[in-house]
Amino acid sequence: MTQKRILTGDRPTGKLHLGHYVGTLQNRVKLQYDYETYILIADAQALTDNFATPERLKANIREVMLDYLAVGLDPNRCCFVVQSMVPEIAELTILYMNLVTTARLERNPTVKDEIRHKGMDSTVTAGFLCYPVSQAADITIFGAHCVPVGADQAPMLEQTQEIVDRFNYLYGETLVRPEPLYSNYRRLIGIDGQAKMSKSLGNAIYLSDDAATVSRKVMNMFTDPNRIHGTEPGQIEDNPVFTYHDAFNPNQERVAQLKELYRHGGVTPEGKPILGDVQVKRELSTVLNQFLEPIREKRAKFEQEEDYIWDVLQKGTVRARIRAQEVMDGVRSAMKIRYFRLSS
Repeated sequence: MTQKRILTGDRPTGKLHLGHYVGTLQNRVKLQYDYETYILIADAQALTDNFATPERLKANIREVMLDYLAVGLDPNRCCFVVQSMVPEIAELTILYMNLVTTARLERNPTVKDEIRHKGMDSTVTAGFLCYPVSQAADITIFGAHCVPVGADQAPMLEQTQEIVDRFNYLYGETLVRPEPLYSNYRRLIGIDGQAKMSKSLGNAIYLSDDAATVSRKVMNMFTDPNRIHGTEPGQIEDNPVFTYHDAFNPNQERVAQLKELYRHGGVTPEGKPILGDVQVKRELSTVLNQFLEPIREKRAKFEQEEDYIWDVLQKGTVRARIRAQEVMDGVRSAMKIRYFRLSS
């Protein structure tokens, strides 16, 4: 039986962090064995934030690829694609522009949240507002059957489904209607305890951080602000240190013990805290460095193989473009705008 196709990816804005791993990367590593997997590096979409400095994109693409390979995404199982090198995506985006209104784009909850988060209310470009249309083209140009999403990204996929439904209604059943592939997606709170982990907020632990950097960031993590002396009963909920223990500590019995001691507080017969924040953080630092060490080792190895990285991207993009051309042939035929075939 032919495998179903999935489309996933990232905008290349720099190195990836633990939030990316928890949110998407670990799931992609599992899915690559069950699906024909396309992973899109959306550099054209990244221009919405980097149009004044497009030269950054090449370095960012390299960083993203290093992290992909280091966590175990396999070029023999995944097709890595550079978005801007598949012009059919831009062509399909232009056609889709006629199938969605600006009012509908402005109502998209994900777009509204990003505009508010980035403070772009009065400076929103047409490119940023329309990126859900471009994303719809990303998904459908490869005939993706499924898209791995979390609940917060569901509105983006719903927009794609609306566009596909409108196209197929007008021109006949041509495009694959993608379905969500929900996973145990969750956002990892940043080390400041204030928001999701994010490069722009400077509250991230990167997959490539060395052991000393990880330890320093962990020791500076936000915990329970009411636990001044380390003897008071502490709060577990929304405490980043315990959120990270839950996500990365393989010894969940120890995590349960730490939580119990932290909640109750108290002192030893010698008058010392039974469990201070420093101890909880030290154990977390050890756990995170044990988790990250094999990733760092693989990343360092691939950093020495510059030609290999770009060769993987080139071969994947060529393969993806063949698929994209097949889909565009079908789109043009359905719309009756394929007047003649150009010789290559």
